[in-house]
Amino acid sequence: METKRWTMHKDEIDNNVIDEAADLLRNGQTVAIPTETVYGLGADATNEAAVSRIFQAKGRPEDNPLIAHVAGKQQLRYLVDKLPPVAEKLVDAFTPGPLTLVLPENGTCARNVTAGLSTIGVRIPGHPVAQALLKACQRPIAAPSANLSGKPSPTTADHVWSDLHGKIAGLVDAGQTGVGLESTVIDCTQEIPVILRPGGITREQLERVCGMVMVDPALANTAEKPKAPGMKYTHYAPDVPMWLVDGPAGNLQAVIDRQQKQSKRVGVMAGTDTAAELKADKMVSLGTDLPDIARNIYDALRMFKNEDIDVILCETFPETSIGQAIMNRLQKAASGYISE
Repeated sequence: METKRWTMHKDEIDNNVIDEAADLLRNGQTVAIPTETVYGLGADATNEAAVSRIFQAKGRPEDNPLIAHVAGKQQLRYLVDKLPPVAEKLVDAFTPGPLTLVLPENGTCARNVTAGLSTIGVRIPGHPVAQALLKACQRPIAAPSANLSGKPSPTTADHVWSDLHGKIAGLVDAGQTGVGLESTVIDCTQEIPVILRPGGITREQLERVCGMVMVDPALANTAEKPKAPGMKYTHYAPDVPMWLVDGPAGNLQAVIDRQQKQSKRVGVMAGTDTAAELKADKMVSLGTDLPDIARNIYDALRMFKNEDIDVILCETFPETSIGQAIMNRLQKAASGYISE
């Protein structure tokens, strides 16, 4: 399959590109689109055959439900029978934006979007290009991350091209995404909302709007069964085994030295301050603060290749604010922890 690639700036919408991409989506094809979180692989969420092309292109297990993206609250209401009061508050406070609400579905979307569940994840993205496409399509768009299943999510069009060129119909290139991590997923089907996946909207922000918010025990690596099938698969894995290392820079350097004594080529991911204190075979600085680190994680994971590095060591970060989402993704990508 030939993959058409269009380029535009997110603040200068090219309506010709939008119309062409929207035509492909309406005709059952898959198109990678930028959002404020990561690039998504979109297909008409009401077309089962189109949605199947997402799973085929990504190599994604079909029991892994997808998020339906809509242009606004009116279109969101089209997919659900009832919008609970707590969901209404969250929609008003945080959308368009990096928040996905899990709600009782009404059968409008294809069954392979929900993977047979009675609920559906719905998001109103804030990216201008995604908004323009959704309005042009006039239908919900199912869109998981536009990467090969299990690999780091794409935050640039080049990441998408590397993974899916020749497997999808189109790619709208609007530069690097903003948040850099997937949306927060919150289950609004219970009396107290439950975070199923941490992301760009933090627990603290959510609680300021709707009061108490719980966190799914599955996020704490307990034996409890996840509430969404897609939460049980390994994600974000780099090409090289990665280990997390707690503690100050000295701990990390000691592990680097030990690995190098075993003739291993060591790559390191760390915040800017920590990276400046370390010596390794390849060093990637993730940034100076947690929002920077969130934006850069997936790009950093893609920088390490088998031919250059044998093992990746990564600094750990405080689980405050977006740090919870950062550590959630790093723990899913890593083989485990190494202690000094």
